[in-house]
Amino acid sequence: MKENYTDHQIEIRSPIDNELLGTVPAMTKQQVDEKLEEARKAFKEWKEIPLFEKADRINKVADLLMEHIDELSALLMKEIAKDEKSARSEVSRTADFIRFTTDIAKSMQGETIQSDRFPGFSQDKISMVTRVPLGVVLAISPFNYPVNLAASKIAPALVGGNTVVFKPATQGSLSGVYLANLFYKAGIPEGVLSVITGKGSEIGDYVVTHKGVDFINFTGSTEVGKHISEITSMVPVMMELGGKDAAIVLKDADLDLAAKNIVAGGYSYSGQRCTAVKRILADETIADSLIEKMKVLVEQLKTGNPSEKDVTIVPLISEKAADFVCGLIEDALNKGATLITGGKRSGNLITPTLFDNVTTDMRIAWEEPFGPVLPVMRVKTVEEAIKIANESDYGLQSAVFTQNINDAFSVADKLEVGTVQINNKTERGPDHFPFLGVKSSGLGTQGIRYSIETMTRPKATVINLH
Repeated sequence: MKENYTDHQIEIRSPIDNELLGTVPAMTKQQVDEKLEEARKAFKEWKEIPLFEKADRINKVADLLMEHIDELSALLMKEIAKDEKSARSEVSRTADFIRFTTDIAKSMQGETIQSDRFPGFSQDKISMVTRVPLGVVLAISPFNYPVNLAASKIAPALVGGNTVVFKPATQGSLSGVYLANLFYKAGIPEGVLSVITGKGSEIGDYVVTHKGVDFINFTGSTEVGKHISEITSMVPVMMELGGKDAAIVLKDADLDLAAKNIVAGGYSYSGQRCTAVKRILADETIADSLIEKMKVLVEQLKTGNPSEKDVTIVPLISEKAADFVCGLIEDALNKGATLITGGKRSGNLITPTLFDNVTTDMRIAWEEPFGPVLPVMRVKTVEEAIKIANESDYGLQSAVFTQNINDAFSVADKLEVGTVQINNKTERGPDHFPFLGVKSSGLGTQGIRYSIETMTRPKATVINLH
């Protein structure tokens, strides 16, 4: 799907039927300069506003989200082809996130440290440690959660006393602008929160290397994340990038539970989630039974337009995304994988696809599809499963299915990921849990308290008692 420029506007069209939904400005570098200058000026006043007043204003956004849930959910369904249940869940979850963020912020406190706890110092010094904002936070959100993953950057940054320049993904920018307008309606001034829109290829490098940015909070592809890391200097970053989340199924696993969770975790929103289950490493003694159970569940998934009731498999975000997934499917077939079900395409819509007998020479074993396709890789031992899981460039999450708690902890301890789910699908949340990736899956730790701490810094004031 190509964006069209009309008088410096970008047309946003639905991935469902190419309907024109609206336009956003294709901003110039000069306009980016102006937005960042506004944010820097606003920071001087915003950081001085008492926390409880900041929290009250930010909390109003949560109320407004629930007041506008019907309209915003309908926009998500059209702009990013998200099914209705997932769209409404994204809005309500964002409201809960915002409320919890302000509660956590109000409970965070500084500390005092006595000097005599360190050898050689007497009691004549006391350090009073507080947290202060960093300045201007650049928040860059992805297409797949344009409301939730925007608010999860904006709310902790604002409550910490920063100002925010928000750049939504082009596809998803209408939803992002809608969210920003709710912040304005709640009493957050423009400048405290600014929005920049435009092609990443046009202004992306310019804004992430801008001297007016004090912190970068990015969610998106690993490729773009690595590029940002390479071109920035002396600016702290937090990144949520890609994943190749493995579900490891041991021979004693509850296979009904495993099949249910893997299908839910792999195919919801057509697999367009960084935390989606993206490969299954199954003990060869139970693989046939697991695949049989999964096949039944996969073939029950409803495919179609997001506006239809109970739809799980929706059109992918773009023709390019669908082409990529089809390339992975074709590669697997050519190299001998067994197609259990699916593998068909109509426009951007790909039927839920399940492969057996996937081997390590196939692209689908290593590359993130961001689509409704799951490969089953049969393993002889737990050690083999761990080895394959850890050979990935990614390290976001993994799941382990077993009824032996000792085995669960043993495997979890050896997996090189940010989070291990035991007997559950890989997923984000609850939102006050730490959320992070290692290797090519990210930098820094998210989660409400962690995000606030990351976007503020300690400041020590030392009292000398002479």
